[in-house]
This record gives sequence, C-alpha cells and structure tokens, in this order.
Amino acid sequence: MALVFAANLTDLVEDEPLPVKLGDEHVALYLLDGKVHATHNVCTHQFALLSDGYMEDGCIECPLHQGKFDIRTGVAVCAPAAQPIRVYPVHVEGDVVMIDI
Repeated sequence: MALVFAANLTDLVEDEPLPVKLGDEHVALYLLDGKVHATHNVCTHQFALLSDGYMEDGCIECPLHQGKFDIRTGVAVCAPAAQPIRVYPVHVEGDVVMIDI
C-alpha cells in the first residue's frame, strides 16, 4: 500500500465533501459519522465533480443529473448513474488523512 497525504482531519466538515487533487487523480474526501471516506471525484455518468454535489444519508449526489453514489462502497444507487465510482482505502493517524491511490 502506497499512502499519500490527502488532507488534515481538521479540513473536513461532517456531510460536506472536500475535493483534493493528488497528482492526476481527482479525489473527494467525506466525513460521515466521524469516519473518513474517499472516492474518485468524477461522476461516471457525465464527468461532473461530485464534490460540487451534496451529501445525504451516506450518498453523494451528482450536481448535473442527480445520480447518487454510496460514498462507503462507490455503488451507484440511482439513475442516471449506473457505473460505480472508485473508492480509496483511508488511513487516519492523528490529524493526518492518508489515502492509497
């Protein structure tokens, strides 16, 4: 596992996605019920940034066509999104959030 620094834990706000760019990867970080999750930040339906959408009930909604993805699993949970988004393993140590991209 090759962990890379993504953010400080204090940068995250519950139920508000945080976009980060790690090299060529667009990643969104989420704080849900005190746990950090990370997904690819681009919708598989039409390439919108998911971090511009909103979180509700553990899902992120695409700002373009309202497709939703479960941020814990990446599974598309409603149309028009059909393909899952990538999820990344997260490691938190103290205030440092690291992900394996």
